[in-house]
Amino acid sequence: MGETKTRRPARPSAAERARSIAKRGGKAALLQSGASAERVTPHLHHVHPDGTATILLPDDHPMIGAAWHAPRGEVAAVLELADPTPVRLREPVRGLLWLTGWLRLLDPDEAHHEALSVVDDRPDPRLLDAGHTAKVLRLESASMVLADAEGTSSIEAPDFRSANPDPFCTYEDAWLRHLEGSHRDVVGLLARHLPENLRGGHIRPLGLDRYGLRLRVESADGDHDVRLGFSQPTDTTEHLGRELRRLVGCPFLAEQRRGEP
Repeated sequence: MGETKTRRPARPSAAERARSIAKRGGKAALLQSGASAERVTPHLHHVHPDGTATILLPDDHPMIGAAWHAPRGEVAAVLELADPTPVRLREPVRGLLWLTGWLRLLDPDEAHHEALSVVDDRPDPRLLDAGHTAKVLRLESASMVLADAEGTSSIEAPDFRSANPDPFCTYEDAWLRHLEGSHRDVVGLLARHLPENLRGGHIRPLGLDRYGLRLRVESADGDHDVRLGFSQPTDTTEHLGRELRRLVGCPFLAEQRRGEP
């Protein structure tokens, strides 16, 4: 008789996870390829659904001059987005997204339209600095790489464009901080789903998406990430609440299931 394999819970695709990180924004670092290893924090960054990125840098930043004097008006650059954990953990980053491509300084008309395209998706008062104390640049992504607890993946531009960010990606951090701060008893009840060797560790909320809940277990032998899958993907807060109650072991839901035909 063959060995029974444990089925892994369903999870978002790499492109969907990348879109969620891009949607949340995270912390950004900009690096010019082939130059010094200096990591620049943009005045503002925004990744569009097509994989291009709008970047604001101060007028006097050296990278502005590098792009202006480059032979084609472009410099090779990498934009790194770090996705921070929703609560304070020993390892405070749960995912990294790298966009590698060509960085170009936009002329005033292009910069104006670029800023307006960001406002449609993300109103931000820092956009008012565009054309005054900051210059607008666009990164045309040639490649994208995602690294998170699910693995490391190279993402093709068409896959990134066709994927959707998770419906809860802009709310999950606040929800998980509330879970950590006000409902530690609920987090404790989730331990029954963990492998026995992890139940003695410190269980912390790590992520939430339409496919399930992710926990990080901090223990003496290191950190372990575990995904608790929902019974089915969910796209509404009503269905999400039902799935979370099912994971916790809500007695009402158990009675409800027994009463179903």
